[in-house]
Amino acid sequence: MKITTISIFPEYFSPLELSLIGKARSQSLIDFKSINLRDFTTDNHHSVDDTPYGGGAGMVMMAEPWGLAIDSILEKDSEIDLIILTPAGAKFNQKKAEKLSGAKHLVFACGRYEGIDTRVGDYYRGVSGVRVHEISIGDYVVNGGEVAALVIIEAVTRLIPGVIGNPASLDEESHNEVGALEYPTFTKPAIWREINVPEVLLSGNHGQIQKWRQEEAKRRSELGQ
Repeated sequence: MKITTISIFPEYFSPLELSLIGKARSQSLIDFKSINLRDFTTDNHHSVDDTPYGGGAGMVMMAEPWGLAIDSILEKDSEIDLIILTPAGAKFNQKKAEKLSGAKHLVFACGRYEGIDTRVGDYYRGVSGVRVHEISIGDYVVNGGEVAALVIIEAVTRLIPGVIGNPASLDEESHNEVGALEYPTFTKPAIWREINVPEVLLSGNHGQIQKWRQEEAKRRSELGQ
């Protein structure tokens, strides 16, 4: 899978050199590149934002630098999934992660300030080979799209075959079904600070253990914990 981020802070993505994703990159399972949006500006100050039409607080990121940056990607790859990170987007979830994990090339538009000029998304919806997704990672606001992109990249890439060492571990994770949470987990010692591991997990009865896990997962999901 190819992944490209467009940001005024490309160094924000250095964590993708670590852990399982870093290993996947070294094995060429993931081809990652970060583009600096300011490289596509035309003025001496490398400006990427301006005041909003209609007034209001804050600044809006101008369409033209984004257009030039995205066009530079399309010159080399005519089929992309363009992800615009915005609090006004559709809520990200595991089902969306699974869908995006099958994409060939994910391009993340990491906006800041009061967001990206809406015409960017409108324009690329009309371009052949481009699928536009406006996505939010939750009902809160962060300073920029970079942190949201990192969340989505990790959720998506771990579903790519070969990234997770034991693919069976994906089957029992929280949110594999919408709203379904994972059962409680424990390891040695059996007693820690006077708290015991549930006896059923020490029984060796795999049928009872599976039943307990299913019941606990259901309980957690109902409680929303």
